Amino acid sequence: MSEPVQPLLRVVRGNPTAEELAALVGVVAVRGSGGAPAPKPAPSLWSRPQLRGSVQPGPGAWRASGLPG
Repeated sequence: MSEPVQPLLRVVRGNPTAEELAALVGVVAVRGSGGAPAPKPAPSLWSRPQLRGSVQPGPGAWRASGLPG
């Protein structure tokens, strides 16, 4: 026969509602997960200056921005 499972939390004062207990369990579960933080996403290729070309602001710049470099 298996051993009885000990509760993770125990209310020592008050009479919490089911919603309050659910919120507490959610917070404790997230805080206690101990997982590694999510990796930072790779920067977008659109942010690289090398890919932007040499378009300068001024007359006709909008047209030059769409033309191959």
